[in-house]
Amino acid sequence: MSDIVFINGLRAETVIGVYDWERNIRQPLLIDLELAADVAKAAEADSIENALDYATISNRVVQEVEASSHQLIETLAERLATMIRNEFGVSWLRLRITKPTAVSNAEGVGVIIERGSATTA
Repeated sequence: MSDIVFINGLRAETVIGVYDWERNIRQPLLIDLELAADVAKAAEADSIENALDYATISNRVVQEVEASSHQLIETLAERLATMIRNEFGVSWLRLRITKPTAVSNAEGVGVIIERGSATTA
């Protein structure tokens, strides 16, 4: 099992939803990420070049979310997972997107997806 780098509560606003009124506003989303990483290699070198740069990943995710305009959170989740895995060489991730304003009686609703393999060779 790999080590995990995590990012919790990343905030971004985007056009998301299936209803007509949702297509005309920006809504907040919260994104939580768990990413497979080799923390030992980064720790040994004590260098960002050997680590997952969570600031860079966070900025890229926010950029992608804010530029998007999907109807479904599921679509956004799949696109983000693919982008993160491809651009940052992440072999496994767990991604949670919460839409806090979707249901008035709930703190939030959303999806959790897991992609890739958590084991390393």
